[in-house]
Amino acid sequence: MNKITNRQAICDTLLEASKTDRDIVVLCSDSRGSASMTPFAKTYPEQFVEVGIAEQNLVSISAGLAACGKKAFAVSPACFLSTRSYEQAKIDVAYSNTNVTLVGISGGISYGALGMSHHSLQDIAAMCALPDMRVYLPSDRFQTGKLIEALLQDEKPAYVRVSRSATEDIYEEQMKFELDKAHVLSEGEDAMIIACGEMVRPAFAAAKLLEEQGISATVLDMYCVKPLDAEGVVKAAKNAKAVITVEEHAPFGGLGSMVAQVVGAECPRKVLNMALPDAPVITGTSQEVFDYYGLNAEGIAKKAVEALK
Repeated sequence: MNKITNRQAICDTLLEASKTDRDIVVLCSDSRGSASMTPFAKTYPEQFVEVGIAEQNLVSISAGLAACGKKAFAVSPACFLSTRSYEQAKIDVAYSNTNVTLVGISGGISYGALGMSHHSLQDIAAMCALPDMRVYLPSDRFQTGKLIEALLQDEKPAYVRVSRSATEDIYEEQMKFELDKAHVLSEGEDAMIIACGEMVRPAFAAAKLLEEQGISATVLDMYCVKPLDAEGVVKAAKNAKAVITVEEHAPFGGLGSMVAQVVGAECPRKVLNMALPDAPVITGTSQEVFDYYGLNAEGIAKKAVEALK
């Protein structure tokens, strides 16, 4: 079982890149420990800024450094980064088109036991609504590393959400990666399952369960929620009888909504969205919460069977 978290993969990638690129700067809001950025701060103290518990300042300072030619990574818990500093993300990063990557750590219900104040179940919708803001939810450590490498090569704003716990590996270290293109994990002709972030692993496992029932399913890892890989969605949806989206998010404005818009316009099919409810979710570990709401392999497979009836 993999024990390397996606946030650690981000730190490892930035550490390696900073050996030859001194324009990389990392900023934290009293979150270097939870962000796994302590090694970066110790190795490159002159490229690390600690702003304290002040998320608005975190984003604005990052934008200012980016305007001076730096490649800024603002790292903070997603529940605070996507809400307390939303105006700064809107104006200083997106509208000003600065080279800032906002990294929302412990996204979704990673802080499950701490309740709604520490959940980030609106961030996909909020960040996707900002013009020129890209939104990414990588599914494992290898994809996370490749994503950060790709983002270091351009100068556009981005929001990256990662979970707190380590996730089981989906890819291999030398995986083929293309920015803004979904990864096809399996191909089938009955159902299509589109997932992002931590929901990709159970979606892939659900396809295995469906196969045992004689149902073939395409599984798309839509780590690039914005810009959505619409071409990939349409191509797969044309060969499916029903589409199921799975996301660790509220039921409105996220992956499900965006997929439904594309499918409805290009190749109408039944689209069912699996998400967390429009209500404060129960408290517990992430897996306990996922299991309670059916966001696991068994629940996804069950939903796919229902969609095909």
